[in-house]
Parts: sequence; structure tokens; C-alpha cells
Amino acid sequence: MAAESKNEPALLRFKIRGMDCAEEVTALKRELVPLCGGEERIAFDVLRGKMTIVPGDPPLTAEAIREAVARTGMEALPWSEAAPARASHWEQHGRLWMCATSGLLLLAGFVVQAVLRGGVVQALGGRAQGLPWWIVLLYLGAAISGAWFILPRALVSLRKLRPDMNLLMTIAAAGAMGIGEWFEAATVTFLFSLALLLESWSVGRARRAIQALVAIAPPMARVRSGPETITESAVAEVPVGATVLVRPGERMPLDGVLLAGTTEVDQSPITGESRPVPKVAGDQLFAGTINGDGAIELRTTSTAEDTQLARIVRMVEEAQSRRAPSEQWVERFARIYTPVMLVLAVLLATVPPLIAGGGWGRWLYQALVLLVIACPCALVISTPVSVVSGLTAAARAGILIKGGAFLETAAHLKGMALDKTGTLTHGRPRVQKVLPLNEHTEGDLLRIAAALESNSTHPLARAVLDYAAKALVEAKPAESFQALQGLGAEGVVDGTRYWIGSHRLLEQRGQETPEIHRQAAELEDAGHSLVAIGNDRHVCGLISVGDGVREQAAGVVRALHDLGLSRVVMLTGDNKHTAEAVGAATGVDEIKAELLPGDKVKAVEDLARRLGVVAMVGDGVNDAPALAASSLGIAMGGIGTAAAVETADVALMADDLGRLPWLVQHARRTLRVIRQNIYFALGVKALFLVLAAANLATLWMAIAADMGASLAVVANGLRLLRGKGYGETNQSAIRRST
Repeated sequence: MAAESKNEPALLRFKIRGMDCAEEVTALKRELVPLCGGEERIAFDVLRGKMTIVPGDPPLTAEAIREAVARTGMEALPWSEAAPARASHWEQHGRLWMCATSGLLLLAGFVVQAVLRGGVVQALGGRAQGLPWWIVLLYLGAAISGAWFILPRALVSLRKLRPDMNLLMTIAAAGAMGIGEWFEAATVTFLFSLALLLESWSVGRARRAIQALVAIAPPMARVRSGPETITESAVAEVPVGATVLVRPGERMPLDGVLLAGTTEVDQSPITGESRPVPKVAGDQLFAGTINGDGAIELRTTSTAEDTQLARIVRMVEEAQSRRAPSEQWVERFARIYTPVMLVLAVLLATVPPLIAGGGWGRWLYQALVLLVIACPCALVISTPVSVVSGLTAAARAGILIKGGAFLETAAHLKGMALDKTGTLTHGRPRVQKVLPLNEHTEGDLLRIAAALESNSTHPLARAVLDYAAKALVEAKPAESFQALQGLGAEGVVDGTRYWIGSHRLLEQRGQETPEIHRQAAELEDAGHSLVAIGNDRHVCGLISVGDGVREQAAGVVRALHDLGLSRVVMLTGDNKHTAEAVGAATGVDEIKAELLPGDKVKAVEDLARRLGVVAMVGDGVNDAPALAASSLGIAMGGIGTAAAVETADVALMADDLGRLPWLVQHARRTLRVIRQNIYFALGVKALFLVLAAANLATLWMAIAADMGASLAVVANGLRLLRGKGYGETNQSAIRRST
């Protein structure tokens, strides 16, 4: 969600006390969507208990929102990005204490009943008849303790005639008491409260996994305030431009640029890179990364709130509001499922006795069993836990996925388009040859080229400027500079208008002679990109620039094929000869060269028409239109490039092409876990539906199965947090493909 400008109404942000899972989110939507006029104005972050309302029509006040939230049994408090005030002991541990109290009272009542009845089997028939009142009181206390946090929400659900799992459990427990099944009534509430406690724990674990990213940055920094003066300051108080000392083995406190010293830095906490990266003066450093053996000084380039690490954490948290299709399906299903199961329970309690006569108590009991197993708790939490775990695991591997929807899209990819420069190649081209023409010298040619390229950030331009600097050629920026979209540029140097650009620009200007064409073709046949320089009278010369293919590129393309992607296409604005040389080295299926930005969009759209779900991999700036046109836009090497991170759906936080196969594998694994959870939860419910209809199920069996299903789907989802990481799975896959 984009940050609001100073001229726009501020976003309304609230801390929602009591919002622990998707069930509460659904209840909040029921109240707030009619008030807001649309679901698109509301975003939820379950991990932090945060709700955001986008300003719009009709306008809303904070008071109106708080009143609407209060009607759900929850509480809306003003949101603060600062560290929250320490919660009271009851707020932190109340659910645990009430669940433990329920369990102890249930155990005490059962043990005493077993002693009085002469055994465990006899105690399981714990009807009111013959039970001392104080044992019934123990079971009643267990039921009340277990339902302490359930009953208020059940009453809200009943008042609004919107049945949810809290109401189902309350009806089941009350019904069991009504027919004298005190032990099973207490068991229902205890096990359900235990399931909710475990669900809250699972959300807390996912929250802690994300907060662990924040914790890797040190809270203090050593700031040099004079030649001999170093002071300890909180990182939140260190301004941009300050000089910070980092000792060997310490973590970088803030983003910055290396000023003095040389070292190797472990960037795995941010980028997932398995090896330390050498750093020299001028190189970029990131908060949370680990300094090697050298003592260094850095100049800070961001505040604590705007470091790359802080942005990653914010984007992962915001990604929770971009729900995956599986999450949306589960929510729609639960909306219909819960009232349907309530109706089925009523039918089960009434139809068989009416048809067969008698047996009302037996069928009422089975209806209560059905209500218990109908609880959608396991189904509702099955997907969010898996999605959060998948997003967090990807962030640890240096891959920022901006929502569950994009994670699922990656699992369905059928094809991929890759930009050439900076993706399949290193993106650091070097001048290979300089050919001055028409009585120009190499120095003249480099001086004119450097003057024209001084305002450009294109990789070819940087290569020319670097070469000119090494040749000690000095040049002032060209006057009247004008970029020629997709072709080159022109400007005035020493009173003469010159142009610089691609072979296509040379052809369009009609200044290409047969001899110049021969020389240009020789350079391009060698796989080099051509830079032509000229004026209105003649061509001044040619410069060839070459960019090396990444060593892992061919293995990555083969790994993508092994994963089932039918077409891997290379898109480039470079000339055909250079593109074909790179294509042959990497093994891509198609090569599309000499493309303008609009041509890349058409190429991506054509690939999508042929295959369906396709990804575009580029730098996130020059390739922005093509990234937007694809099913999944992936920014390559987005670390430190805010535009890349903002543009794409997925940002690879390190300049590592090998993360692409891992992303596809990880997305498919996450989707498999989601499907396993959904099928398992529905399968358990279908089984007990049959058992209840056959009069073979008991209440305690149903609640144990429901709790077991909830535990199983949570544990299965959390497996994604501790599964194989990027380094373990991806490099071996690339090596096998190679």
C-alpha cells in the first residue's frame, strides 16, 4: 500500500486487540465493509494485529471504526510504529491460564469420578445421574474456564445471526450439559481453548520469525564525531551522512557506503548469499550484515526507519494483506460451510427420531458431535500459516515476495522472459575495441563519446565512461543534450552537434557506408554491442562493448526447463548478433532482439497468450512496462534499488540468477503444503460426518480429532520455516542441470 502524500487524507491505522486469525478478520469485514463501501479499502496484518483503512467515499472517522470493531467483541486502539507498551500479564498469558485451569479442573473431576466409579471406562459414562454435585461443579468450572474467551464472541455471533466456530462450540458444550454429558462438555471447551491457544502460538511464531529480521541490526552505533572522538549512539538517533565505526565481527548498524578500510561482509541475512562479499571503498553496506576481519568506517545513507532491512520487514508484513487465491477460497467456503453444517446438525437431531421414532437423546448427541467436528478452525488456519511461513522463508533466502497471491503465481509458471543485460549477463560491459574513422583519433572519439554519455546510466554508457577515464580522457558534459528513446542520444560538443547510439540509429541516419557496415558486422558477429558516434557530416567512429554471460546462466535455464517451464525467452534491445551469441551460450528457447520498451511488452503479452502464466525478469526500472504486463514481475538484483523493489511483484535481493529456480520450487512446495492442509482438514470432517450419521462417534473423539487436525495443519505449515534453504536445494539443482 503506497504511502500517502501530504495532500491526501491520512490512512487510518489501528491495533486490533483480539484479532488472532482469519476468523476474526472475517467478523471484522462483516462490520466494516458496509461501512467503508468496499473491501478494497481495508487491509489486515494478522501478524501484528494491525488494520488499515484507506480514505475514500464515504468518509470515516476513527470513532465510527472503533464502534464497528467493538460490535465484533474486539477492540480498536490507535496504531503506533513505535515499540508498543508492554502488555499486562493477563493480556499476555490470560488465554494460557484459563486453558490450564480448564485442563486441571477437567483432570481433577475425571480422576475423582474414575475412583468413585471403579475405573476409567466406567468414568467415561459420566452422566449427571449418580454424580456428586461437587464433581459436576468441577466439570462446570472446567467448561466455564475453557469457554472464557469463546463465549463473548459466540454471543456476538448469535446476536447477529452469523454462526461461526465459537458459536458451534458453545452450542455443543451447552447441549452436552443439557443431556448430562458433563465430562464431554468440559472436554469440548478445554480442547477447543487449547486449539485456539496453539493457533495463537503459531501466529506468534510466524510473527517472531519476521521480527527476528529486525533484531539482527544492532541497537547502538559507534559514531565518529571528531578525529579522536567516538560516541555510542542509538541507531534511531544517527543521522544520514554520519561516520560510523564497525569493528571486526560486528553487524552493520545502518545502511551506508564504505569510507575507509577493506573487508569481507556476510550479507546472508539480507541477500541470502552463502559466501562473504569483498568490500572496498565506495561499496554499499547494509544494516544487519556481518563485518569480516577488517575494522572499517562507513558513511550512513539512510535512517534506521529507511534501511534496506526495515523496508524488507515492512513489505513482508504488508504482504499478509495480499491474500493468496487459496486463502480467498477458504474464506468463501467457510462462509457457506458453517451455516450449512449447523442446518445438518439440526436435521440429524430431528429427522432420524421422527422417521424411526424415539431415540431423541442419542441423535441429539450425534448432532452435537457433528457441531464439534464442523468447526472450521483447522480449515481456516490451514492456509494463512502456510503462506506466512512461505513468505518468511523466502525473505530469509533473499527473495522478497509481496504477497501470497504472487507466491501462488510463481507455483503456476509455464514460461519466463528474461532481459539480457544484467540478468543473463553480468550487466558490467567493458569496451573491447575503439575504431576511429574519418581522420578522428582514438582520443577525439573517446572525448566526444564521454561528453555525450556523461548524463546516462545505461550499462553501455558506463562502460564507455570507465574506459575513457582509464585512458585519462577528460570531457565536459555535452550541451543541449537530448535522449533518443531506445536508440541513443545527441548533444553539442565544442560547438558541433554529435550523436551516439546503436547500429539501428546509424542505419536510420543513412550514414552507413559498405565499409562501415563490414566493420560493424565483424564486431557484432563477435558478440559485441556496437556504439556508433557521428555528426551531420560523417561517422566519427565505432566502439564495441562486450558483456560476459553469467557462469550460472546456462544451468539456470536448464533448471527452469527441468521444472517444467516450456519456454524461456530472452528479450533485449541489443543487436541481433549480440543477442544470438548470448542465446547460444545460455540455451534459451527464443531470442527477441532490438526491442524498444513497448516491443518487450508485446513480446511478454504474446508469450502469455501462448502459455498462460509467465514471468518477466528484468531490472525493475527500464523493464517496468514488461514487468507490469507479465503474470509475475521479478526484479533482478533489486538490493539498494528502491524503484526495482517498488515495481516488481518479487524482488531478488541479491544479484543472483540462481534464485529463480529456487523461487519456483519453493512456491510449488508452499502450494503443496496448502493443498495438503485443506484436503486433510476436509477429509477429517468428512470422516466424522459419516461416523456421526452412523451413530459411531463421541464428543471427545470429535474434539480430539478437530484439535489434532488443527495441530497437524499448523505444524505442516510451519515446516516451511525450517525446510531446506536456498543454498541446500538450488545450487545442487543447477549443478545437475549443468
